[in-house]
Amino acid sequence: MKQLQKTADGRTYEDGVLKLSDGREMSWRWWGDPDGTPILRIQGTPGSRKQYNPNPNVQREVGARYLMADRAGYGGSMRKPGRGIADIADDYVELLDAHGLDRVPATGTSGGGPHVLALAALHPDRVAAITVVVGGTPLVAEEVSHLVGVNARGYQLAEQGWEPLHEFLVEVRKRLLSDEGMQGVLSDAPEPDRVIMSDLAWQKMSRENTAEALRQGAEGWTDESLAMHGKWDFDPRDVKTSVTWWHGDDDMNAPLSAARRVVAQLPKVDLRTWHNEGHFVSLTHEKEILEELLSRS
Repeated sequence: MKQLQKTADGRTYEDGVLKLSDGREMSWRWWGDPDGTPILRIQGTPGSRKQYNPNPNVQREVGARYLMADRAGYGGSMRKPGRGIADIADDYVELLDAHGLDRVPATGTSGGGPHVLALAALHPDRVAAITVVVGGTPLVAEEVSHLVGVNARGYQLAEQGWEPLHEFLVEVRKRLLSDEGMQGVLSDAPEPDRVIMSDLAWQKMSRENTAEALRQGAEGWTDESLAMHGKWDFDPRDVKTSVTWWHGDDDMNAPLSAARRVVAQLPKVDLRTWHNEGHFVSLTHEKEILEELLSRS
């Protein structure tokens, strides 16, 4: 058995790198007690395998162990130019194979939402149940106008193609990696999000996660944003696995109205809405989310 490592607050983890069938490398991390129930956890955009809840007790109380990985172009995972969402679903299947996992519960947050849906649509035998939390979806013009400023601008530039969007995200990356951090870049977020971002433990996690996610540059972030922006390369109607979708009704990163359009296409879904909650709502409700997911697994 490999030696587990520990963070300063006592979290156990194990890191590794998987050689994918196309020659790329994918960096992964196990978070939590080896005796916990394995859950494939797909983080948001931009994010890395180092994204975690600042509260270290949630996984212990639920008995969950997370398998996470950097998607193509993030952290320690090699970029795949022009990739879609389905490509990453295939990567996750190889990751599960490498760890001897046949069928697992899986969850995707924000930009991880489309990816966990693609996994369920294209590889239904690999997921026991899935959960989407504040899932990102394609937007209409009215929804874009109500986003936080940086996301509204990025969405508008995505309409113009890879180069304009990349140029913009290069500048946003500089801001994120500076003292300004996520809390500065999203200073116009709803109050519930600003409260969460004001927490020092959250800021520490955010700095570590963002620095790892964007250490290669903004190319992987641009690739992913375009893959999620337009028509997806899989059909949500093919998701036959049970889905619970959690969303805050004051989300200005991923509007609830847009989520409802995707939810309407899912054959077996339970939409659960939190009132007066923003985009980072999963941090305060993670135990509830995990217990519900495991109850369907």
